[in-house]
Amino acid sequence: MQTLPGFRDFLPADCASRNYIFDTWRKVARGYGFVEWDGPVLEPTELYRKKSGPEIVDQLFNFVDKGEREVAMRPELTPTLARVVAANERGFKKPLKWFSIGQFFRYEKQQRGRLREHFQLNCDILGEAGPSADVELVALCVDVLRGFGLTEKDFVVRISDRGFWTEFLEQQQVPPENWQAILQAIDKSEREPREKTAVKLGPLADAVFAVFDGGGRSQRLDEVMAALRARGLGEFVEVDVQIVRGLAYYTGVVFEAFDRTGKLRAIAGGGRYDNLVQQLSEGAVSMPALGFAMGDVVLGELIKIVPGATEKMSGAVKAYGNLDAFIIIAKEERRLDALSIVQRLRESGMRVDYSFGAAKVPKQFQAGDEWPQIAMKDLRSGKQELVGQDELVSRVKALLSAEL
Repeated sequence: MQTLPGFRDFLPADCASRNYIFDTWRKVARGYGFVEWDGPVLEPTELYRKKSGPEIVDQLFNFVDKGEREVAMRPELTPTLARVVAANERGFKKPLKWFSIGQFFRYEKQQRGRLREHFQLNCDILGEAGPSADVELVALCVDVLRGFGLTEKDFVVRISDRGFWTEFLEQQQVPPENWQAILQAIDKSEREPREKTAVKLGPLADAVFAVFDGGGRSQRLDEVMAALRARGLGEFVEVDVQIVRGLAYYTGVVFEAFDRTGKLRAIAGGGRYDNLVQQLSEGAVSMPALGFAMGDVVLGELIKIVPGATEKMSGAVKAYGNLDAFIIIAKEERRLDALSIVQRLRESGMRVDYSFGAAKVPKQFQAGDEWPQIAMKDLRSGKQELVGQDELVSRVKALLSAEL
């Protein structure tokens, strides 16, 4: 039996790599004042239809459960967030700064950087309409990637403004019902030949290409970029109006993070979605909101191709598997005494192991026959000394602190 297509086994080293990614995500998000939350893996399929339309069902792992309910394994977290916030927003002071790390499922074609399951960091700010929230979210995305040892030479966050394009379409007198198709064509334009994009844009093609070639600007983009430069993050970001994010619910500043080589799909993406909470929850208050998501699969691919990031992760992965101490039981008649020491060390917070069965011990490690002294050996230096039982925990901790 093998894993299903697009799913993964996580052996100990893989789990260590995954935990390193999770730990970095949590550390940076908490440093920005975000608090962690989560929602259910299973939701009503209708929740995703309401957000993304009926075509989303083809990308879902969905089924009818034993209660005759049509349900789906979550492909994303934003609809759940909107539902939860709409039901509980009165109990929280605004703005909300929430993050979550969870597993998500999409029934779609596998390719590099995309599987049918993945883990994802989601960071959202709700209840703040001003550009300071846009700046904060982009800065968080940058600093999350920097947390893995990535630099401005390794990735870039491209920022755009959905409002720029809606104003453009209004000026071109395009009916609102046609906006989404045009925005999707713009969103895909970097990945398709210009001739194919021109067909999709029709009479608007020349005007849109003129914007591409000349660059687009908006007051909000200028404010966001100025604030990011003031925070010393200017080298990590650039304006690119071809980024519009294809989903219809985005309303303002949007952004995506890419590797500088252009070999990988987007590492992260998100933006402002001011109307979604009210749209998904009948009777809910209107609440400004914005967020981004970053998946572990593409991020893992990027870490592998950047030597500094690879080295940093390798060191962290090695540390996950390291013991603080290994107790050698030289004489079987002292096993119970040794297990008492193992317990004391573990209760002090150390990672400790020992041999389950009797095993031969090298001659040089047979010192310390005058119980209750214990022979303690630093396996890095080879230095060995006798230590009293009462001193053992403090001496081991001191040794570990010296290593750091």
